[in-house]
Amino acid sequence: MDYNIKDIGLAEQGKKQIEWAEMHMPALINVRQELSQRKSLKGIRISAVLHVTKETAALVRTLKEAGAEIALAGSNPLSTQDDVAAALVKYDGIKVFAWKGENDTEYYNNMTEILKYEPNIIMDDGGDLHALIHEKYSNLNIIGGTEETTTGVIRLKAMEENKVIKYPVIAVNNAFTKYLFDNRIGTGQSAIDGIIRSTNILIAGKVAVVVGYGWVGRGIALRMRGMGARVIVVEASPLRALEAVMDGFDVMPMSKAAELGEIFVTATGNINVISKEHIQKMKNGAVLANAGHFNVEIDVKGLKEIAKSVRNIRPFLDEYTLPNGNKVYLLADGRLVNLAAAEGHPSEVMDLSFSNQALSVEYLINNQGKLEKKVYNVPQEIDEKVAFLKLKGMGIEIETMTEEQKDYMKQWKYGT
Repeated sequence: MDYNIKDIGLAEQGKKQIEWAEMHMPALINVRQELSQRKSLKGIRISAVLHVTKETAALVRTLKEAGAEIALAGSNPLSTQDDVAAALVKYDGIKVFAWKGENDTEYYNNMTEILKYEPNIIMDDGGDLHALIHEKYSNLNIIGGTEETTTGVIRLKAMEENKVIKYPVIAVNNAFTKYLFDNRIGTGQSAIDGIIRSTNILIAGKVAVVVGYGWVGRGIALRMRGMGARVIVVEASPLRALEAVMDGFDVMPMSKAAELGEIFVTATGNINVISKEHIQKMKNGAVLANAGHFNVEIDVKGLKEIAKSVRNIRPFLDEYTLPNGNKVYLLADGRLVNLAAAEGHPSEVMDLSFSNQALSVEYLINNQGKLEKKVYNVPQEIDEKVAFLKLKGMGIEIETMTEEQKDYMKQWKYGT
């Protein structure tokens, strides 16, 4: 079959979810109308590994309207919304291979399935599909690709530095209209949403430890403070650590923060930033959550090795009893908490990211054969267009420079 999902019977509910998302994605709908008129993706085959959510559905439907054929797999074993997957199959004819609760083998098998359609364009979130292609496929006619997230861009830059990258890739994550909003504002809200849904604990008054002060960490720290938490930042970069201090947060190493925190959220893209040694220092009742793309930031394997007992308390909330008798609570088995235990980013912020995705795909097609095999940032004209469309959808007008002002900005002779 051209799909493998949990239950096609969920399609009607998924259709309503997609309609709800598209109501809040005016920029992407505007892009859809443009691409549909141009049919600029006609005959293009796209294989995409993305979180299968109602917002992703809006993007996929946009690509289809532009003429593309799409095969879609999930970019996290726990992030697929099964009703949305069913709606895409039943009502839109999208080849979907994804369901919530995949094991690791199923996760990679689904990626293999979508590559059977011999894609021309690769869309990825996390870099797993790009890596799989580079490791095992040499016969695909790929024009180029896109990458949605920080983790994936880091992997692709490593491929570029090692001179193994096989096709041009646009780092959608690096667009201003992506990382300033999706990473910071979207994850800032959705990660806390996942923590609250899985625990129903009060944030106010608690000591929250945010590990990493990149754009995701900034957003989480800011919103934790806004909800009344006392926030500690753990950061290895002196530049980001200094920024966190100047933003009013306490900064210290994890070895000290482990003894103080009550809620821990990782957002680094690195491995074992909360180790089993750190966990053994934690207070009774500490909550552990990960907001990074992969489930490597918390040493879950080490935690399971030292735990005297483990029991599930409620969905996505597992209790681990440590050798000293203290209990710690791991959310979503250390996976991406905002998508595993909640619904991911609100549609309004994904409107920006996915408008960038759609326009970047068109850019790759229009510039076929002109781009080197390396990682590119989103062209500035696309970034600014997305911002303009978003403002337009919000009913906001901005200033327009006069010709005199434009000329002034281009010259160097005027002085005081």
